[in-house]
Parts: sequence; structure tokens; C-alpha cells
Amino acid sequence: MSKNKVLQPNFKLAFFLPKYWLTWLGVIILYSISWLPYRLQLVLGRGIGKLLFKIGGKRRNVAKRNIQLCFPDMSEDEVNTLLRKNFENTGIALLETGMGWWWPDWRVKRKVQVKGLEHLAQAHQQGKGVLLLAMHYLSAEINCRGIGTGHPMVVFYRPHNNQLMEFFQYRGRGRSNKYMLGKRDVKGLLKALNDGETCVYLPDQDYGRKRSLFVPLFAVPDAATTTGTLIFARNKNTQSHMLIPTRNEDGSGYTIEITPQLENFPTSDDRADVIRINQELEKAILQKPEQYMWLHRRFKTRPDENAPSLYK
Repeated sequence: MSKNKVLQPNFKLAFFLPKYWLTWLGVIILYSISWLPYRLQLVLGRGIGKLLFKIGGKRRNVAKRNIQLCFPDMSEDEVNTLLRKNFENTGIALLETGMGWWWPDWRVKRKVQVKGLEHLAQAHQQGKGVLLLAMHYLSAEINCRGIGTGHPMVVFYRPHNNQLMEFFQYRGRGRSNKYMLGKRDVKGLLKALNDGETCVYLPDQDYGRKRSLFVPLFAVPDAATTTGTLIFARNKNTQSHMLIPTRNEDGSGYTIEITPQLENFPTSDDRADVIRINQELEKAILQKPEQYMWLHRRFKTRPDENAPSLYK
């Protein structure tokens, strides 16, 4: 077991201090809503998303700019339509956090269908660890539980700054999975892969200039893209697959696709490999672009440190 593995946070009496009262209120509301009928939660979530669209000026502007940068051929009307749908999905995602953290397994299994588990079984029969390359889809919380109920995983994640939220987040995300590793625990994830575990890694954010190359992503020719993914993908005991979770448009639940092993990947060429990763991410995102997390500043790091921000 990795020395640096994130230890499950314990409950502290300090969580009853006033500085956590708003967090408690939010958690209690989210927990209560999670027991409502699923389709009602979808309706409530869309309503929350519409409200966020009206009041979330800064994040709305970031999301709109990302869409414009990635899809420059879209008309203004098309951009705004995608933006509104994205915020509605963001509102639903807030409630899906409660579903993912507190739903019993039987309820999760009724709503989540996983395709491609045979690829994982085949890899493990060969004694291989599996690196699932995922992306920041908005339905990640419920889908993490969905896979875990049938195939528990090791999850690479960023601990929450709020200790009370981290207490609930760790338990919620780990409820049907094996354990979680902090985002800096490279040795821990390599050990899990060598132990034959299935591990989830998300390579689609801007992690800064360190260990990054500037390669195309959609219409942006120079998106800072981490080469950290290759540390794990090149581990000799590892197979790489894409993990593509989506929310079904008919309100029936979720479909998670695990693709076959990526062919001819990785190679010895860092640039070619990170370009390949971005191409795979593009194909996945285009399946349901309104369900992708456009809210983060994906293109904040520029090749020229003195170049103006793309978000001004």
C-alpha cells in the first residue's frame, strides 16, 4: 500500500464550530434532496442551473469563452444555446453529487449502465493494471459510484480545501470504490497499477507549465496539456482505455462506456502521445458537449508567459 495514500479523514468535534455551519446547511439540503424521485431532481437541477446562469457572471463568461475558442465556427446563437444547456447540466450535477455520495447501491445500479467491463476483465486476466483516461464530465460523481458498484477502482483526486466537505467527499466517492489517492501521489498510482488495479486519471485540465506541452485541443492550437499522463500510461504493467460517462437524454439514467485498449499508445514520442490524448478527449466531449465542464479556465497557461490572457 502506498506510503502517501490519502488516509480517510476522521470526524472532528471542530466540525461543529460556526465556520462550518454553512457547510452543514448545504450538506443537509443536498442529502435531503437526494432522496427525492430521480426525475424530480432533474427538474430541480435544471432550475438551479438556470439560476446559476443568471447570477454566475464570471463563470458564465469563462464557459462562453471556452466554447468560442474551441468552436469558432459556431454562431452567437449556437454558442448561447450550448452555454444555457451547459448551465442546466451544471445544476443537475450539483444534485448528482448527493446521489453519488448517499444513494444506496441498489438505486445506483438501477440508473447506471456500464458498457465495456469485459475490457477490464481481459486486462486483469493478463495481470495488467488499467489506466482509465476520463474527463471532467458533469455527471462524474454518480458515475464514479456507478462503476464502483460492479468494479471497484482506485481514484486519483484533489482533496477538498474545506475539511468538512473533504470528510463527506472522501466517503462519498470511496463508497463503492477501493481507495483514493491525492493528485500528487504519483508513486501511489504507479503501485496501484502494478498491483493490477483499475485507476482513474483525468488529463483534461490546465495544470500549468510544468510537465506540459502546448498542443492542439479543438480549435486552440496551443493548449497546455500535461505529460504526467504518460508517466502512468508508459508503466509496463498498464493498459490505457478511455472512460466516457454520459447522462441519458431521456431521463432514464446514465451510460458509461469503457473503450477497448488504445491501440499504438503510448509511443516514445511525448508530443504525439499528448496530441493523441487530446484527440480522444475531443471525440468523447463531442458526444455530449453540453455535459462537459466548460466552467474552468482550460487555456489559462500560454506558451508565452507575457502573452495576454485568452479570458480578458
